[in-house]
Amino acid sequence: MADVDVLGIVGAGFMGSGIAESAALAGKHVVVHEPEQAPLDRSRAGLERSVAKAVARGRLDEAGAAGVLDRVVYTTDIGGLRAADAVVEAIMEDPKVKGKLFQELDRLLPDARFLASNTSSIPIAEIAAWTQRPERVLGLHFFSPVPVMSLVEVVDAVDTGQEALDDACDFAASIGKHTIRTKDRSGFIVNMLLVPYLMSAIRMYEDGFATAEDIDEGMKRGCGHPMGPLTLCDFIGLDVMYAIGESLFEEFKRADFAPPPLLKRLVVSGHFGRKSGRGFYDYSGSRAAA
Repeated sequence: MADVDVLGIVGAGFMGSGIAESAALAGKHVVVHEPEQAPLDRSRAGLERSVAKAVARGRLDEAGAAGVLDRVVYTTDIGGLRAADAVVEAIMEDPKVKGKLFQELDRLLPDARFLASNTSSIPIAEIAAWTQRPERVLGLHFFSPVPVMSLVEVVDAVDTGQEALDDACDFAASIGKHTIRTKDRSGFIVNMLLVPYLMSAIRMYEDGFATAEDIDEGMKRGCGHPMGPLTLCDFIGLDVMYAIGESLFEEFKRADFAPPPLLKRLVVSGHFGRKSGRGFYDYSGSRAAA
């Protein structure tokens, strides 16, 4: 079974950048692709800041920090991924956009060990159907923030081959992650259980039953959760929450998965949570924003 020494990543946003950082810290060479230069520059700057903090805290020495930065290459040319032993996609949650990308990756990398999507809700079989080698396509669902969170869901689609699954699990372990395996259905394990809880918290707030602060404090102090549900929604991204809820509702037609109207209003207004500066909380202060 061949090692993944060079990892390709498509998508230089928060998740893609986190996966790149984790892989580089573990000694992997990484090629990060985006069609535009600006997100690559932001990703590089974020990695530099993170590595500098690790040095300041004594977790890395200067030589180690330089090695991490040197192991990550950024490119606007998708052809730069040809050197990759495997690819993880971390782009927008749109099945058609992902499908077209996997079609291109399948053509570009005929010998890749696996082609993985970091989707949190889209069925892997739907993405794999765009390729000629669906046995190589699977899900590797990392959790945010990737360098901190140890869990990766490995998603086994209808046509995923055992060799690709084993390679993906070995790769995740090699960068210090713990894997759990799940069959391919929308939401996988964690979001299937988590999303109804988060949507219920949004409905409770929407109905005026309690303040955002009290809902969050109730779950933190009453259930021992490290973060309240509305704060967690803001952290995940309300646009991501909406897409996951829509995907789960589309597949299962269960009301507890459906995004509440308030969530839609926030998303269409550009209030995505922490990353946009406003969601259920206003991050220029600490008050509920909706």
